[in-house]
Amino acid sequence: MHGGNHWGGSFEMVNNGDHRHNGHDHDATTTDDEKSRNMDQWDRASLHHSQSQRYQHLDQTQQSWLLGPPEPKKKKYVDLGCVVCSRKALKWSLWSFLIAFLVIALPIIIVKTIPKHKSRPPPPDNYTIALHKALLFFNAQKSGKLPKNNGINWRGDSGLNDGNTTSDVKGGLVGGYYDAGDNTKFNFPMSFAMTMLSWSLIEYDHKYKAIGEYNHAKDLIKWGTDYLLLTFNSSATKINQIHAQVGGSQNGSSVPDDHYCWERPEDMDYTRQVQTVSSGPDLAGEMAAALAAASIVFRDNTAYSKKLIKGAKTVFAFARDGGKRTRYSRGNLFIEPYYNSSGYFDEYMWGSAWLYYATGNVSYITLATNPGLSKIPGHFP
Repeated sequence: MHGGNHWGGSFEMVNNGDHRHNGHDHDATTTDDEKSRNMDQWDRASLHHSQSQRYQHLDQTQQSWLLGPPEPKKKKYVDLGCVVCSRKALKWSLWSFLIAFLVIALPIIIVKTIPKHKSRPPPPDNYTIALHKALLFFNAQKSGKLPKNNGINWRGDSGLNDGNTTSDVKGGLVGGYYDAGDNTKFNFPMSFAMTMLSWSLIEYDHKYKAIGEYNHAKDLIKWGTDYLLLTFNSSATKINQIHAQVGGSQNGSSVPDDHYCWERPEDMDYTRQVQTVSSGPDLAGEMAAALAAASIVFRDNTAYSKKLIKGAKTVFAFARDGGKRTRYSRGNLFIEPYYNSSGYFDEYMWGSAWLYYATGNVSYITLATNPGLSKIPGHFP
């Protein structure tokens, strides 16, 4: 008979009665005792092994409670989404970037943040000072609603009612520049001043920029050309009159006007007459030159430049009209004693030359260089 051996293998179960029948009682008894002792030893060994495994399992459980789960084994590669690289290569890359930052970027940041000693600009020379003051003269002579940054704190708004009786000018003839020391606004000398100021800006824009007067000079030009565009219908292609002057006086006048009342323009409270001419190639040619020259200055402002060119063409067409070739000042006692014109062919050449530079139209330069103009008697003294 064989029983199950729980420790591996099998062993034989022998009946004591069988041994006695075989005459081996003493040997059988001895063998049974030894087997019994062996079985006790095996039982104790099995029990000890089972308890050891249970205690070992308990120790691991307790350790997991105290120390947490065991650390996972580090992967050799890092998945960055679109790129997979080894952990070692990533570490070297990060260290390289850090070293490059410390060697290259950090010194640059330090240099940029250190305050620099700015040397003072050299004092302006006498010519620069003279130009500053000359341009301020235009600010002092402004008429109309003055901007806050006009630069002359003792000047205020004036001439806000100029031209309010003219039905063809919406908003009146507000703006422009007063002439010399009185409060009259003459288109003729004002146009020449705007032409020359534009010419200087075209030729020496870098000089104006170097002394910080470029934008100031442009503002002065625009103040004048905006006013000149008001004095005729600049939106039309053909006109029949120009408002040549606002204010003024007749010699020996005893009524309130710009000469009888010698005062600040801010204090004017008398009616200012408007001189309108229906003929005047000299005045129109001078105005055309001013608008054409200014259009070159304002080429960075396309809309305004085109507006100036259109106005220049319109007023020059008025100058060239065969039926309107009488000097604008002739017989006008408000104009002739002050800014009389002796002829108009020089204004033809002057205006057409600037229109050529502004438009590139060859017909204008053909007129300006026509040798026949210089041979007309009495027009070029």
